[in-house]
Amino acid sequence: MRHHRRERGQGLVEFTLVVPIIILVLVSVAEIGLALGNNHTIGYGSREGARVGLALANGNAVDCTDPDPAGVDKTLVAAVQRILKSPGSGIDVARVTGIRIFRSTADGRVDGNAFNTWTYVGEGNGAEVDPDAGFIKIDFDRAGPDQWPACGRVNNGPSPDSIGVTVDYQYRFLTPLPQLVNALTGGALDFTLSETTVMSLNPSV
Repeated sequence: MRHHRRERGQGLVEFTLVVPIIILVLVSVAEIGLALGNNHTIGYGSREGARVGLALANGNAVDCTDPDPAGVDKTLVAAVQRILKSPGSGIDVARVTGIRIFRSTADGRVDGNAFNTWTYVGEGNGAEVDPDAGFIKIDFDRAGPDQWPACGRVNNGPSPDSIGVTVDYQYRFLTPLPQLVNALTGGALDFTLSETTVMSLNPSV
């Protein structure tokens, strides 16, 4: 009888030790699925932004005498925002830490200082865009001076520029995974998702 009690006690201890690990694994699997979904969405937003940047530049010279030549980038950012805020996206745009528009090197990196970063400034508090439907205000505004003006982008000739669009997003955990990790390891869990798309401004070359 004493032997059976000892076995039951040992089994209870083992069960108590294993359960948190099983819960951690299950929650981690669920969280990874959510993170992959978010990453897919910001990747789609990045691609849509690059496509808009290409469409506005390819075969067209941006008028540098226009009072607001930066309208190209505003339209690009509005396209990214539209994807991020689409129904069911799971993205909280307030956690987008930056949308970077840049001239890309051959290996997909930022070419020197030729980039502009747009940051979240609050819903409807950002730059004003003029789509066909009328003026709207987006949730982002350019941080700092225009370091890669749209009117200076090379979209013809044998060596056209390549435009890159990066979306950085501070992931929001939807399960108690951070609390579980902290309880088991004492460490913090936080990470940023980032997706970049690069396209030539003259894909025919």
